Formats: sequence, structure tokens, C-alpha cells
Amino acid sequence: MNNELFQQAKAAYAQRDYEAALNAYTECLQDASDQLAPGEVGLLYHQIGNCLIKLKNPTEAIEAYAQATADAAYDACGAVNYNLGMAYASLHDYEDAVRHFEIAVSDRRYATPYKAYSAMGNALMKIGKSAEAGVAFREAALDEANPDPTKALLNLGVCFMALDRPQDAVASYESALQFDMQPETSNKMYANLGQAYVACGQMQKAVNAFEASLADKTYFLSDSASVDYQRAIGAVSQGTSEITQALPVVAATGADMSGLDVIADGTPMYAPIDPYAEQQGAQYYPEAYDPNNPYAIAGNEDRFFNSTEQEIDEWAKQLAKQDRKRRNVGLKVLVTIILIVLVIFGAGVFLYSQGWGFPSQEQVVEQLFADPKAAPTSVFSEDVSAENAQTMVEPVVQDSSPTIDGIDKSMSNSTVFVTATTPEGGSVQYKVSLVRDVLGWKVASVELYFPSQE
Repeated sequence: MNNELFQQAKAAYAQRDYEAALNAYTECLQDASDQLAPGEVGLLYHQIGNCLIKLKNPTEAIEAYAQATADAAYDACGAVNYNLGMAYASLHDYEDAVRHFEIAVSDRRYATPYKAYSAMGNALMKIGKSAEAGVAFREAALDEANPDPTKALLNLGVCFMALDRPQDAVASYESALQFDMQPETSNKMYANLGQAYVACGQMQKAVNAFEASLADKTYFLSDSASVDYQRAIGAVSQGTSEITQALPVVAATGADMSGLDVIADGTPMYAPIDPYAEQQGAQYYPEAYDPNNPYAIAGNEDRFFNSTEQEIDEWAKQLAKQDRKRRNVGLKVLVTIILIVLVIFGAGVFLYSQGWGFPSQEQVVEQLFADPKAAPTSVFSEDVSAENAQTMVEPVVQDSSPTIDGIDKSMSNSTVFVTATTPEGGSVQYKVSLVRDVLGWKVASVELYFPSQE
């Protein structure tokens, strides 16, 4: 392979010049002067596919990735099939997406199977396969290589709720809360946990969870969550903190039991994403994904329905990170908003005091001269009677583009000096007095102006 050309392509890709990178990789592939070694055809097609994804062309990217998988000597089967799955998902072809995600996680050399499991779960939820999606999200959460299992645990809880298993959903959400996460994710998690508690009949815990989601005042409950929140408050106010018989999950039309990336009823919901950027240099770590892991699927979904709560809780405790949650985020956001509002208000007051307004003096005067006969009903102050307004506009020459000679501005009064051109080519000068009308301006008087008299 022409290594110099290959390095040029990599450099162009790193600089986000994807068109140049695509051309260089293609030229490298077609360069007959340097024979390609085993696996290099797959590598080049892999990189060509990545460029096409960056250029928003998933259809041609799929063809390139398929060529990469056809090269048996290329050892990045997992990474290529993950990219293939994401490309199919972007085209809403979730069945083919799932098929390639399954191939990706079966590759022992693929270093990040949790990515493929998470994407597989999203695709399965979009076609309404909640149980299968739960298996995928669970594997993503339990993968030791996953640096952030919170999203997978949140979506696993969504699957449990869709399967009418709120107690398991509670276990999933509570496990996720042991990890560090962004405030918006934490708020969503607490809201989902509150709904799961309501479905379990644990009303006091539900109220506490909902209030935790709303504590920083940056999050708003969905319609279904609001209904559950009111149910929980009502039960607690009547002295019932726990209901023995679990309540059915709210499933009203438009109910939001969603996680971060999926919705519980399986309705296709495409979000513009750019997750295709697989390892640019095709770096793969020697540690293989172990299919003999006791938590692996291994073609059997029974473990998803047996002891799931205990397994997830135990695994989550082992993976729990030190508490690094951002504190006082809501207060910082509030202070920032207040400062912005004060700056805007101060600027507005200053401009107001300097005579600025909307519509401006110029706009009002131009409207007056554009159609003087219609002006009395639109541009004159309320203190000017219709009769007086009509008298004022009689000497006004109609001119769609009058010349503004000057403006004297103050907070409540302004004077505009105008020159209008007559149809015969002559010019007439006017003095237009305006008064403040809330934010804008209105005409108080119009008179002929003779500069020599001033």
C-alpha cells in the first residue's frame, strides 16, 4: 500500500476534510503501483465508509463497509459491523441494523461490545421488541469495558416498564444512580424511578424520586410522569405511603416512559446522530470479549428473566465510581440566567432613554409619507383627533422614500426633519414631531419647515 498516500488521507480525516480523505483513500485503493497486503483492502474500505458517513451518505457507506467485511484477512469485523449497523439504523432499517450489531458483539477482537449492545437495544425498541432490547441493554450495562453504564441501565429500566415489571425497573434505576452522571440524565432517571415506584405502589418513595428530579428546577415532568406524581402525592396526603396491590403502569396515549434514546412502545424515533466515528486508526486491544462471561447472552435470554435484580445490583456496586456529581448546577444556571436578564434589561433601559423604540421614528415617518391619506388612522397619536390629523396631512407630499435630514431624540419626544420629492421633481421640507407610544412612536404634529426661519 502507498503509505505516504494513506498518511495523507488520515491527516485529511483528522482535519475534518472528509472529501479530501475520501479521495485519498480511494486513490490509495486503486493505486496499482503498490500492491496491497492482506487485510489492507478491508482497512481502506473501512476508512472509505467512515468518510462517507461523515459526508452524510450512509447508503454508499454501507456498500463500502460490506466490501471491508468481504476481506477475510481484515481483523476488524466487530468495528465494521457496528458501523454497518449504525448506518442501517440511520436509514430506519432496524432489522438489518440488529443483524450487524449481533455480528459485532460476536467478534472476540472487538474492544467495545457495549457500544453495539446499546445500539442493538435502541434498534430493537424501535421495532417493539422490548424483551430482546432489555437483554441487549443489560449486556451493555454489565460490560466491564463500558465507562458509563448509566444510559444502558436507564434504558433497561424502560424495557422492564414496557414488560410490566416495575420492581425490576426500580432495581435497574437504583443501580444506575450509584454512578456519576450529568444532571439532565440524573433528573430523567429520578423521574423514571418515580413512575416505577408508583407502579409498585410505593407512593412515598415515588414522591421523593419525583421531587429529586425537579430539585434543580431545570427538568420538567412528562405528561404521564405528572399524572403519576399527582397520584403519589394524593396517596401520601391521605396517609397511604405504600399500596399493597401494585398499580398498573400509566399507558395513556403520548405517555413518555422513555429512556435517553428509545421510547417504550417501540415507535420509530429517529434522532440525528453522529456515532459512526469508529476508531480512526483501527486500533483494537488484545483483550477479547469473553462469550463465557456468566452474564453474557450466549443465545439464551432466560437469564434476563431470572435473578436480574440481584445480578444487576451486584455488578453495579462493583462498578460504582466515586461520587463526582456536579453540585449546585441549578443555582449556577439560575444565576447565569438572572445576569443575562439584567444585562438585557439594562441595555433596554439605556436604549429607551436614548429614544430608541419599535417602530422607530424613521419607520413611522416613512409610513406617514408613503400614504398620507391613510396615515391618520395608523401613525398619529391618540391625542390627535382625526380632524386635526387630516388637516396636518393635506400639505404632505406622498413619497415612498423620503429623505430623513435629521432627528432630535429624547426618551419621550423626538423631532424628525424630512425632505419629500414632489412628482414634478421639486422638494418640500417638513418638521414631524413624535411622542412615545409605549415602546414605539406616534406622530403628534406635521408642519412645513423652512430652515431659514430657524
